[in-house]
Amino acid sequence: MRNALDVYRDTERLKKGLEREITDLSAIGLFPESLDLRHFFQKAGELEKHLQGFGYIWVTGGNTFVLRRAFAESGLDLILQRKLREDDFVYSGYSAGACVVTPTLEGIHLADDPAAMPLGYSPEVIWKGLSFVPYCIVPHYRSDHSESALIEKSVEYFIGNKIPFVALHDGESLIVDVKCREQGT
Repeated sequence: MRNALDVYRDTERLKKGLEREITDLSAIGLFPESLDLRHFFQKAGELEKHLQGFGYIWVTGGNTFVLRRAFAESGLDLILQRKLREDDFVYSGYSAGACVVTPTLEGIHLADDPAAMPLGYSPEVIWKGLSFVPYCIVPHYRSDHSESALIEKSVEYFIGNKIPFVALHDGESLIVDVKCREQGT
């Protein structure tokens, strides 16, 4: 899912990025299917039916605030709350796809523009994350990425406001079992 990129207009670059994502996921034995949440805005029931039979969802980077809006407008945020309690469903994401699963999007506003507004999206900024993890995630930390300098400001914000966070260098990952976290194990 690449809705975090809906604010960008370079269609050729977006197309090549999608092709690369599909190729990379296929190379590890997965059978990816592109999902555009805009087709499911205000149609959560249809989205839930569409997702039946899928065992994972892969969410790319882009603008965290755009992605959070897409989750809310399609109902994916509530669908994921239910699906992640199933034993056979995995949420995977990087950059914005990781940031959106945290308790708050505060701090990430220093790297991603909360006011970014693709066509067809609600103008309301959603600051509450999905809370799949009890801390914020800071991607691209001290990495060779164009947003690394902005991410330093996010880290300073989290420290200054005593907000728990995990900073990840590009290439690092976290694995969290939501069911175990809820049970305290």
